[in-house]
Amino acid sequence: MRSALPRRHSHVVYLAVCIAMLAAAGAHADDSADDSAAIARIESGLRPEVALEDVPVAPLALIDEMKRLNVPGVSVAVIKDGKVAWTRGYGVAWTGGPAVTPQTLFQAASLSKSVSAMAALRMVEQGKLDLDAGIDQVLTSWTLPKGDGMPSLRQLLSHTGGMSVSGFPGYAAGKSVPTLQQVLDGAGPANTKAIRVNAAPGSAFRYSGGGYTLVQQAMIDRAGQPYDAILRELVLAPLGMTASTYAQPLPPELAPNAARPHDEDGKPFPGGAYTYPEQAAAGLWTTPSDLARFAIAIQQGATGAMGGVLTPAMTRTMLQPVKNNYALGLQIQDHGKGFSHGGSNQGFKAVFYAAVADGSGAVILTNGDNGIDVAAGLMRAIAYEYKWDTNQTKLRKAVALAPETRRTLVGRYQLDAVTDFEIAERKGELVLRQRGGQWEPLYAESDKVLFVLSRDLELHRYDADFGKIVQGTWVRGYARVTNMY
Repeated sequence: MRSALPRRHSHVVYLAVCIAMLAAAGAHADDSADDSAAIARIESGLRPEVALEDVPVAPLALIDEMKRLNVPGVSVAVIKDGKVAWTRGYGVAWTGGPAVTPQTLFQAASLSKSVSAMAALRMVEQGKLDLDAGIDQVLTSWTLPKGDGMPSLRQLLSHTGGMSVSGFPGYAAGKSVPTLQQVLDGAGPANTKAIRVNAAPGSAFRYSGGGYTLVQQAMIDRAGQPYDAILRELVLAPLGMTASTYAQPLPPELAPNAARPHDEDGKPFPGGAYTYPEQAAAGLWTTPSDLARFAIAIQQGATGAMGGVLTPAMTRTMLQPVKNNYALGLQIQDHGKGFSHGGSNQGFKAVFYAAVADGSGAVILTNGDNGIDVAAGLMRAIAYEYKWDTNQTKLRKAVALAPETRRTLVGRYQLDAVTDFEIAERKGELVLRQRGGQWEPLYAESDKVLFVLSRDLELHRYDADFGKIVQGTWVRGYARVTNMY
């Protein structure tokens, strides 16, 4: 993170002014008085992921956080009682451009996988795909080498197919874009390696956009249509997601209504949005309202109602965790009470959450590389306002460490070949910094477990030199490189 505003380019200062002026860009005249009051509290009530239990939580204003993190635009839709209750747009679609409105298109990034999974499951119900047969049975235009086995559709949709290639960087404007088969083979001009089975299918959870790209090819081969047409027919049109498209690149006639991506300093990416031929994994352009309709269809199907594109039985299959609390295109939260997904493309960050039983939820789309921090804080503000059981600030108790224990923690530690972190002591308090980041306070739950407030991350000590970092389901060991005491 850069911190000195006078050193930033003048367009960032202009961006901040635009955000402040356009804060209420998406207001709806038909909001109820209760909604309006709640929205105002949410806009001024962004909350941290972690806080100390004996210190009052200091809420933050959305506009201030957008300025601090150089995120030009944010769009949100909130679901209450199984309906879209309200929508809002904040900031600008691009620096110097129009205000974000609820109709502004954003790249959904990996939220694309959730919608793709629903389309694949509809093809299962139509008898065109088999959920548990080897995917090679429907591939006709490309052959997947067997490697360590042949994954099924269920395994591919749940990231348990043993597939390579976790994600895709996309293709900047003016760069050659590969065909889908070139992506699958890692052949030029593809910028990722060949997508292959390199672990036994079903053996473990390993996030793989490559697996979804294989599903994309299977659906194209079975349906005999382009992928964007398949998704429009199977999911987007039936659910009323009329603003959404999987077309890559975005058709020129839609560009004036689309947000443009910005980097972590708030600078626009030259040429605008990157192109993602890996449409199933990352190619959806959409609005929060459209994604809310998708989430509502799952909520309704899960409770036995008809009217979505899947039967209630298949909806429940979609929500059934396979490994690592990941089901078919959805992350399952709170022991099955809710489902969610996040997304990260170049200059676009996105997140959604929905509860199964009470019909609540929210979708947040942004057009800045730091947008996930804004979206997460806004999601917690929504959760706090509507008293959700989840997405709340985690309150932790901190204890004082003995001076000798603090001194033995000071040093530099290695996580892998390219990532390390440092711990230092300043005025009797510990601080931590990851490579390229800023120093932040490091607190202790005990002499064996330490934590920070910027994210739900814990440092577990085995002894003075070794331990592990835990962040959600992500766990990685560390080892001391140098002592600094």
